[in-house]
Amino acid sequence: MKAILIDDEISNLENLRTLLEKHCPQVNIVAAAQNVNDAVNAIEIYLPDLVFLDIQMGKQTGFDVLKALPHRNFEVIFVTAYDQYGIQAVKFAALDYLLKPVDIDELKTAVNKASQKLAAQTQTSQLDFLLQQLKRPEATTSKIALPMQSEIRYIALSEIIRCEADNTYTFFYLTDNEKILVSKSLKEYADLLKPNGFLRTHQSHLVNPAFVKSWLKEDGGVLLLASGDKIPISKPNREIVKQALQQL
Repeated sequence: MKAILIDDEISNLENLRTLLEKHCPQVNIVAAAQNVNDAVNAIEIYLPDLVFLDIQMGKQTGFDVLKALPHRNFEVIFVTAYDQYGIQAVKFAALDYLLKPVDIDELKTAVNKASQKLAAQTQTSQLDFLLQQLKRPEATTSKIALPMQSEIRYIALSEIIRCEADNTYTFFYLTDNEKILVSKSLKEYADLLKPNGFLRTHQSHLVNPAFVKSWLKEDGGVLLLASGDKIPISKPNREIVKQALQQL
């Protein structure tokens, strides 16, 4: 699997190269770059299968690399130390990312996932979706990418009625009565969708407040949704949920 490393700091490049050579022998590093122009040139010359891409690169970003390429026929693993908005966009696009300093187990997991996608020749428009999201103000994010077993589904947030935990998986309940199972935890989606107004009512439930019909006083507090579903509200969350609904 041919890979290119892109980071504006030489120490980060050397550290990542060392980790990959030691723990991910399936990765063949063919080039490294420290700025956008060199990165674009390296990608066009070497045609990598995988790119490790730093988000913040001085006054430019890894997103500038993607925008400069007419074709993006490779997998991307983002690497970052901060840039919260960038990470939010990457999460909404269901793309892999690593936080610095890079954790070995997370690195191996990300590389294995990229390898599996390449082996299956899975073609998605995740990078295009990511770049479209970045054009929007943070508060106006309108869609989320949900990784399923055989495809990536792009779902409007307005179509999500609620989410429910199933161990380490999450069920998404949609307005067309479709039910989607995603292999990520409810906590991850609760954190991701909180800025968009979604309410964590219970350790197993996340609700789109647009579909809340009423607050039932049974069992200490239950939300009745427009779909007819009744969603429990745990005692620690009652006041937070009540205040949030009053502000709608």
